[in-house]
Amino acid sequence: MEKQFKIAVIGLGYVGLPLGRLFATQYPVVGFDINQNRIEELNTGVDSTLEVEPEVLKPILTQENPFQADQNGLYCSYDINDIKDANVYIITVPTPVDKHNRPDLTPLYKASETVGKVLSKGDIVIYESTVYPGATEEECIPVLEKVSGMKFNEDFFAGYSPERINPGDKEHTVEKILKVTSGSTPEIGEIVDSLYRSVIIAGTHLAPTIKIAEAAKVIENSQRDINIAFVNELAKIFNLLEIDTHAVLKAAGTKWNFLPFKPGLVGGHCIGVDPYYLAQKAQENGYHPEIILAGRRLNDSMGQYVASQLVKTMIKKKLTINDAKVLNLGITFKENCPDVRNTKAVDVIRGLEDYALQVTTFDPWADPAEVKHEYGLTVVNEIPDEKFDAIILTVAHNEFMNLDLRKHLKEGGVIYDVKGILEECDSRL
Repeated sequence: MEKQFKIAVIGLGYVGLPLGRLFATQYPVVGFDINQNRIEELNTGVDSTLEVEPEVLKPILTQENPFQADQNGLYCSYDINDIKDANVYIITVPTPVDKHNRPDLTPLYKASETVGKVLSKGDIVIYESTVYPGATEEECIPVLEKVSGMKFNEDFFAGYSPERINPGDKEHTVEKILKVTSGSTPEIGEIVDSLYRSVIIAGTHLAPTIKIAEAAKVIENSQRDINIAFVNELAKIFNLLEIDTHAVLKAAGTKWNFLPFKPGLVGGHCIGVDPYYLAQKAQENGYHPEIILAGRRLNDSMGQYVASQLVKTMIKKKLTINDAKVLNLGITFKENCPDVRNTKAVDVIRGLEDYALQVTTFDPWADPAEVKHEYGLTVVNEIPDEKFDAIILTVAHNEFMNLDLRKHLKEGGVIYDVKGILEECDSRL
């Protein structure tokens, strides 16, 4: 049965494209995205997210719909008619939160509507987007039923296999990360599992139900968020005690079962978002999750805290704060990755600007146009040829490791290291 799969991947971002590329090595795959510019870019063999290299993407691309040609390969399209012959639909759209940190399922609803328009009897719809337990069956399936006019688990079926993509990580690629799978019936669960098992060399884990698979995913990042919040709180305490937090963690890390988390800014589209999905579902059911939300509050406060710590360090060195020039290194949400979604480096920049500091941000990975559109901030891709009163490293891009920072620092200036990786600095988180 495996060779009969015709797969449509809905959403060709950081998750969908690597997944579609992988499946296309063994199956006919159509990658669908509503962003026409994204499709045109991919059809030239270029991936602006840098998740799939041109030498990997180009050989798998096909210029004709593989469903009709009955051949393996990846065909990228923004035309809904190109996915109507699929029998497996995999939805990999973002699941963000709104300005009040409430789950925003709009992308999921719209993707479900799209699939519902082309759904045929016997098809399987698999969701990879991170959601709270129950969202697939309570929110997405009704949309599929309404638009398609078909009945769930009679005319069509569903699965859930949460994404585990780590943007910018060239070692832990999609096929090397064990995949959790599930289905709306035991039989469909086996089919979904066998589909993923055919391409995921790390193996799969078939969860008993879709809700269990959803819950497993959402606690993965909630657990990391809480652990990072703990060490961020330690950093605040040890800074008051004038103790080097990183030296403390290094000493404690000599114990075999000590978890090696480090303080820092927690942003991005996973760790900084997923806990809110679980918290929302808990509150809907009458439980207020204290630890989860406390961790979120603490981590969301770190940008302003870092800004205040830099200013305190400057004051101790008797630097004038008003209109002082600061060079901020990095604006993406993590190192060696162009993704600026929900980056907390922006909180640091805003915090510094609140102190009337003039901030210049240098990031060789970020797209200045995207940053301008998302945050209204200016970013340069080359380091300015001038000297600054202070330099703050917020993102640990490889390019920053070899910079002679003192060359760009005024005499008596300050270097602040958020990531704890610089050999020479005046202060760090």
